[in-house]
This record gives sequence, C-alpha cells and structure tokens, in this order.
Amino acid sequence: MSGYFAAMASAEVLAELAQQDRNVVLVSQDFGPIGSFTAQFPDRHFDVGISEANLVGVAAGLAHAGKLPFVLGMAPFVSMRGFEQIRDDCAYNRNNVKFIAPFAGLEAGPWGATHHAQEDIALLRTIPGMVILSPADPNESLRAVRAAAAIDGPVYIRLGFLLPIDGYDAPFHVGEAVTLRSGNDVTIVATGGCVNAALTAYETLKCTGIAATVMNMHTLKPLDRVAIESAVRDTGYVVTVEEHSIIGGLGGAVAEVMAELGSGRLARVGIRDTFCTEVEPYPELLRIHGLDAAGVEAAVRGLLGA
Repeated sequence: MSGYFAAMASAEVLAELAQQDRNVVLVSQDFGPIGSFTAQFPDRHFDVGISEANLVGVAAGLAHAGKLPFVLGMAPFVSMRGFEQIRDDCAYNRNNVKFIAPFAGLEAGPWGATHHAQEDIALLRTIPGMVILSPADPNESLRAVRAAAAIDGPVYIRLGFLLPIDGYDAPFHVGEAVTLRSGNDVTIVATGGCVNAALTAYETLKCTGIAATVMNMHTLKPLDRVAIESAVRDTGYVVTVEEHSIIGGLGGAVAEVMAELGSGRLARVGIRDTFCTEVEPYPELLRIHGLDAAGVEAAVRGLLGA
C-alpha cells in the first residue's frame, strides 16, 4: 500500500477519534476530501492548499486554541518547507500537532528528487521534544495514528510504501522496538517499508546458515536505546535499513548509540550522499540504491565477511 493510501486509510481512525473528542480537526495540503473524516465532519476539515508553511502555522494556531489538529501533507514538503514552523510554532511552543506524512523516502519515484523525502528524519530528529514514528505496515500505521493522538506534543508519522506483514499485530508502544525474528549472528534494524525487505533478506540468509535478528524500529525518536544496546551485546554486528539518507537518519541514530557504547560493528543501508535522479519506477529505484532485500543481504554479508 502506498503511503498515500495508508494516509487515506487513517481517515477512519481520525473519524473515530473525532467522534470521541470534538477538538479533533484535520488540516490538509490540497488532497481533497479525506474519506470518512470529511464525510462525517466537513466543518472540521480545513484544506489550505499547497502552502506548507501556512499549513503548519494554521495547525499550530488551532492547537493553541485548544484543538487537536492532525496535519496531512507530503513528507518532503511538510518537513522541509514547513520546518521552521514545525520547530518554532509546534515544538518550541509545545503545541499539540500531529503530522501524517505520506510519500516518504522514494515513493514518489519518477516524479524526481524534488519529491523524494530522504532528509526528513535527519531534520526532525534535531528538534527538541519531537516524536518521530515510522510504521512498518498498513495496520501498524493505524496503530501509530492512535498512539500519536495520546501523546502530548508534536508527532511526525512517516508513511512510505507499506506492504502487509503476515501475522504482525504487535501492540504499538512508542519508543519500544519490536523483534520480529531472532538470531545470534547479526541484528538487522529496519524501519518503515524497509522492514519487509529485512524479513525477506532474513529468509535468504537463513538458508545459507546466517541467523539474523530482525528488529522493527517503528519509533525513530525517542530511539529504543535499550534494544540497540541488547543487539550489540547479543550479536555484535548491526545493520540498519532505511529509505532515507544514511546521514542523520536511523543509521546515524544507531551509530551515535554504538559510538557511546564503544563496541559493536555497524553497516548502514540507505541512500548514500546523493540525489536519486534516475527516472525509474519505485521498485527499480530501490534496487538501484541497494534498498531491496538483495541490498540488505549484501550489506549483512559484507559486514560479516561471509
């Protein structure tokens, strides 16, 4: 499921929340009607058009007036064009704004580098008090929206292309990673849609005698430091996987923890220090930039020297 459709599916959750709390409102970026939310609460849906700084400012004002605003805006634009407003109007002023951000990573595909969100985690991680969620499949994205509503303060929910994970229904606890597979040789820490690639790589590695732990790091801030420390202690080798730049994202966050520990070895799978300028379909972009299961497997083997 594309991040866009995951965001549209969240309208059901938002409608439920709005039924329970008359302060829940939706502020969106030129997406038109948003499913059952708009159908049920047309007077609580504000579409401000393509004006991301204003989008965030309007939401912050609504929060300041006692409302609980959810912002729906494309990840590359709301995070970069609206960064100052997210920092100052939302985080600094402790306004309770929730961001639902589809088209994360390379999902916009051949629309080009201007529409890719490969910097948003790095940017928003630097903002004090900011919570960043990156669910791994469509159902978890809905649990993330519910979790965000219960947090006092700004929350960014990053939605890329998400495939269902069979049998995955773990409770969503902010700041607590979920271990999906267990092994003693290496730990693969993945986030968002990359969790599926990590699980596929796990199966291939298993067939050749490499036992991996696969961890879904659905919360990027606050990062589950305890889980990272356990991974370093138990396997010694860690591979991070993210549809984001390797600079400042999940790989950077894990590297910070490991550097402070002074132990373990790390490989980062992500977008290198480059723009993804190839005009290709989304799956091909993943392959080119080593973000598919084969790329994860290669990184694990490279780290282990296998």
